[in-house]
Amino acid sequence: MDTSFSSGVALVDTVLKSTGGSVVVWSADPQAYGSEHERATRSNFAERLAALKQFRFAGEYDASRAHENTPLYFVPSDTVPSTQLARSLGISTLHDLFGGVVPYPFVATKAITHPLVGRAAACPEGWASAFAADISHAALDGFSAFSAEDARWAGRRLLENGPVRVKPVCATGGRGQTMVTDADALDRSLAAMDESEIALHGVVIEENLERPDTFSVGQVMVDHMIVSYFGRQRMTTDNAGQSVYGGSDLTLVRGNFDALLAKTSPSPALCLAIEQARRYHQAVIDCFPGFLASRVNYDVAQGVGAGGAWRSGVLEQSWRVGGATGAEMMALESFWRDPALERLRVSCFETYGAAAPIPAKAAVHYRGIDNRMGPLTKYALIQPYASDTT
Repeated sequence: MDTSFSSGVALVDTVLKSTGGSVVVWSADPQAYGSEHERATRSNFAERLAALKQFRFAGEYDASRAHENTPLYFVPSDTVPSTQLARSLGISTLHDLFGGVVPYPFVATKAITHPLVGRAAACPEGWASAFAADISHAALDGFSAFSAEDARWAGRRLLENGPVRVKPVCATGGRGQTMVTDADALDRSLAAMDESEIALHGVVIEENLERPDTFSVGQVMVDHMIVSYFGRQRMTTDNAGQSVYGGSDLTLVRGNFDALLAKTSPSPALCLAIEQARRYHQAVIDCFPGFLASRVNYDVAQGVGAGGAWRSGVLEQSWRVGGATGAEMMALESFWRDPALERLRVSCFETYGAAAPIPAKAAVHYRGIDNRMGPLTKYALIQPYASDTT
């Protein structure tokens, strides 16, 4: 029986009847995911979700407004970082938002993916040591640290087996990471980081993979509609010449993960990625009571590790509007329009530069000159379906 990604409780088959309401966007942290393109993209998705739910789009959430006392459906900028905050907003079930809720802020970051360096290591309130043990076969080798000293110790231990990657836990799209091959380079990388940020958010020290493929495994739920998917991520070059996330090519089906496996033909490597993502998700449910999510996405990397060994593991999770949401939205809309449709392929793109072309049938989420990123275009496009064995 499939354990759905959408929450830690059994899902019901009952179609939820719309009683009228409003969809609002909400900035969980004005300093995070607050750029022009991120705000515009969220509003685009929120308007489309409002159309699906037959709600009205009410713009940015304002606690001082009554919002006409109608039910609110939130599209947050980030994972809601506490159950208490969620309740204060009126979010009590996964049907109240497009995203997720965690009991502690660190649970929403990649810091939960790895164990601490020892029992005496610094850690935040609510840390669950059992989590890393539960996902030991679903993650790469690595440590999470909440002090520079612990990070140096962890890095030196991992360097005994080969190069390691130093990863700030709040960075996205591959930004801010460094690959180091010796202790001196490790020390320089950590010295460039703010120790107060390490103490507050943590840093991940993880084995480095050569020529990795990164897969997305995810699921979204809006009212009665469940869509599950897998796919491969693409990298691109941003306006500063840095290699960053450039989009994903996804295979999506109507239904849960049992339906995904039944309606597609994933390769053994991809089946492993799906199983590792499912194990990761179940461990979150088991170890962090209060967690719930209607939108989940797990990045699974596969490549060559130390000594030439092939490795596979979950890198991180996303329980918020993310890079694959453009494709998720097109799938939700397509399945809603056509009750007979069971599967499709959708590609989403993030392209940089003023001259980026847009295919004729693409759904554009953003096109403009972002005040931080420069010229940027984000869109999604339905692709011809073929058996996906990659």
